Amino acid sequence: MTENLTHRQKMLTLAGILLAMFLGALDQTIVSTALPRIAADLHGLDRFTWVATAYLVASTALVPIYGKLSDMYSRRTIEIVAVSIFLVGSMLCGLAGEFGPLPLVGDGMNQLVVFRAIQGFGGAGLFAMAFIIIADLFAPAERGRYQGFTGAVFGTSSVLGPLLGGFLTDRGTGLIPGVAGWRLVFYVNLPLGLLALWFIITQMPPLRPRTEPKPFDFFSAVLLMAGLGPLVVALQLNKTQYGWTAPLTLGLLGVAVVALGLFVVRSLRHENPILNFSLFKNKVFRTANAALFLMGGAFLGVIIFEPLFMVNVLGESATRAGASLIPLSLGVVTGSLLAGQMVSRFGHYKRWMLAGLALLLVGLSLLATMPSTVQYYQVLIYLTICGLGLGPTMPLYTLAVQNATAPPLMGQATSASQFFRQIGGAIAASALGMVLTLTLAQNMPAAASPLATRQTVVAEGPALKSAAKAGPNPVAQAAFAKAISRVYFFNIFLVVGGFILTLFIPELPLRKSNDAGPAATVD
Repeated sequence: MTENLTHRQKMLTLAGILLAMFLGALDQTIVSTALPRIAADLHGLDRFTWVATAYLVASTALVPIYGKLSDMYSRRTIEIVAVSIFLVGSMLCGLAGEFGPLPLVGDGMNQLVVFRAIQGFGGAGLFAMAFIIIADLFAPAERGRYQGFTGAVFGTSSVLGPLLGGFLTDRGTGLIPGVAGWRLVFYVNLPLGLLALWFIITQMPPLRPRTEPKPFDFFSAVLLMAGLGPLVVALQLNKTQYGWTAPLTLGLLGVAVVALGLFVVRSLRHENPILNFSLFKNKVFRTANAALFLMGGAFLGVIIFEPLFMVNVLGESATRAGASLIPLSLGVVTGSLLAGQMVSRFGHYKRWMLAGLALLLVGLSLLATMPSTVQYYQVLIYLTICGLGLGPTMPLYTLAVQNATAPPLMGQATSASQFFRQIGGAIAASALGMVLTLTLAQNMPAAASPLATRQTVVAEGPALKSAAKAGPNPVAQAAFAKAISRVYFFNIFLVVGGFILTLFIPELPLRKSNDAGPAATVD
């Protein structure tokens, strides 16, 4: 599909899809900073977490569907649709509440929740399609160095997002007459998105599949969304109000099990399934995705709970707690780029995966054994080590899966990798949040409050600000130190599991052409 493209055309196409991916990654961090002001302006503090949950549900459920559609139709068309949906959602989010209550939707906060879901429908494609299109542009033997840029995109956005979000929220009012600063957090996507669309429309080849598409299975798509939606919502519920045995939680999980079970049954019988389950016969595919499932949890386990330690144990401000994640991000950028370059140069991916996981274990061990008297700069060093270890997980597991997958299934296989990473993160975040809750309850019952245990809120800022104002007292300080140490201890088990699984990933020779099938049949 890309044999006749010049290097310049490939680079311009790569620039377009990375810019689109940057949009999605930036949006997740820039919005989190603005949410406290948004909730206050739209009088929706009671629905605060649903702004994030709506995006997460939509972006998770649509990833496999984008993968399937990319195997059936022009990948340029699918990418254009994804970016366009994301931009429409961004514009609508910026307009939420401007015209008062809307029929069927309600007030501004309800509008924002709905519009964030629309954003999520597009955001799912921004991430999934980036890896799929890179696989089209570059053969596996040289793909590592370019997929390494995806980790750099995530790292850069995680640094810029909170800074830009804070600036626009606090000082953006008046930059456009009559427009509140927090609305610019959404409007900033528009010029960047239009630039990405220009690159994609003018420079990207159609990238059509080699075979005529069969009819799309819409019923399977409905079953998939009907299963994943309740599953993600159940995981995101505040477990201090809706525990694992609460009727609402059990009901949502029950719906998820039934719908996903029907999805599997239909996929096994349908001639054109959304996810071809024959992929699981491939040892590289099933082992690498199992490792990605655990690594998605390990990644969120670091970024969600580390700011809590900074605020509640060291007594740092919310600003310094947020800034402490910058070394982690820079480590991810460096590790991702370095691993990609090394794989492209020397042709071995497994050793760099294992080296990264070993480094991550060192960093997590240091975090898990931190005393309450640890210095701020020491934590930054530990986070840098974790980032360097996490970096190689961004491009290399996906590269291994793509290298072992036949071109007609590339979209499905690649999107499955993104899906397992995301769903693993959601499940692990919920489970680790329960570890935090139970440990706090044992050591200081009053600390086991929604403020301390709602991981979605913690990740988005207000908990940090409230805790920072109060400052840590000795009892709370000790309780949080022990609880977060235990969270990191359990996080170590996730990484050990990922390390063991990685040992069993067959290392196939990296193909030098996209025309060839997988390097070998792996049972």
